[in-house]
Amino acid sequence: MPFVQTNGTELHYTERGIGEPIILLMGLGAPGSVWEEHVRAYESHFRCILVDNRGTGRSAKPEGPYTTKMMAADTTGLLDALKIGEAHISGISMGSAIAQEIALAAPGRVRSLSLHCSWQQCDNYTRSVFETLGSGYSHMPADEFQKLLQLIIYTPSYFNQNGGKLEAARDTALLEEQPMPVHAFLAQCEACITHHTTGQLGAITAPTLITVGDRDIFTPLRLSQSIAAEIKQAELHVFEGSGHTHHWDRLEDFNRLTLDFLLRHRNLV
Repeated sequence: MPFVQTNGTELHYTERGIGEPIILLMGLGAPGSVWEEHVRAYESHFRCILVDNRGTGRSAKPEGPYTTKMMAADTTGLLDALKIGEAHISGISMGSAIAQEIALAAPGRVRSLSLHCSWQQCDNYTRSVFETLGSGYSHMPADEFQKLLQLIIYTPSYFNQNGGKLEAARDTALLEEQPMPVHAFLAQCEACITHHTTGQLGAITAPTLITVGDRDIFTPLRLSQSIAAEIKQAELHVFEGSGHTHHWDRLEDFNRLTLDFLLRHRNLV
């Protein structure tokens, strides 16, 4: 299985497709395999590298603290191990915070930057959401925690229309043979809470796409708008009627938009 030693930890990743490399970074508590529905659209054009961030999937799960800078260093170490000089970097939620730090620390490694349901600094509301998720993961049965998470990341209309699918996901959580340990989940929550790039993002010069749902109650629209105001060349796309999971509940639109952006910024030289 593909593992690399990077930044003092062991990182697991998988690869699909051919072409210019794209690094795919998933959000809080989620392994790289959660990118599956997007990779199906990308893999005929790009070499897709799906990363299990430290603490998740098959990657090592060291004790905290974790930071988004630390996980960015993990990822650039992966690029080094794979002898990749430059890549497209795409992140969802926590993955987008990691992606920001990669673009700031190693601008020459970033061909394009895609930030989905992102933030550059927690306000009191967003901090409280992460704290509540950490507490819930620590004390609630797996299926009940999944219900809490679903209530936060999906819109009420999606929740009502897809009850069977969401219930099946909760049942699957009960069958997980090696669930993410509490210490690792809390360490990722802390990395999200302490993420702070306000006032720095104007230094990013890579082509940047920002997407967000206008009904996102986890990382609300205003946070993505603040990022777009700092990264002057950024393209901001708002998915009306969608929440934190706009990349799933508007899957075809999201895949079409993001693939178009990636194709426009391939190196054709």
